[in-house]
Amino acid sequence: MDKQKERRLLQLAVALACLVPLCAGTAGVVQGISMIESAGAVPDLESHFRYLSGLLLGLGIGFAVSVPTIERRSELFMVLSFTVVVGGLARLCALMVFGMPGTPYVLAFGMELVVVPLLFVWQRRVALAFRS
Repeated sequence: MDKQKERRLLQLAVALACLVPLCAGTAGVVQGISMIESAGAVPDLESHFRYLSGLLLGLGIGFAVSVPTIERRSELFMVLSFTVVVGGLARLCALMVFGMPGTPYVLAFGMELVVVPLLFVWQRRVALAFRS
């Protein structure tokens, strides 16, 4: 198989596969816990909560990996930052529908919608300075 054909097949496979998290993520943002039909079932909630916690852990690991060569990690930093901001916006949707959450979640808003965007801008500035 030539490399262009293989590239196209990979692109198609990834485009199809990304429909799952796009649809599930959208459903979670819009429907909240009710997206899980058996939301009252502890195993379902535990599974979903732990999965989302694993994603959060993965984001933290990704940011940590960027630290040693942060001036060369713009693409990684951008993807991680974008992901955190999208999560913060989803959390904001919950605030508008259900009201103000507890203090830890308000502090999370600050990280997701203020601190991370500021760190992103700062990283870009440092990266540009190192290109010169």
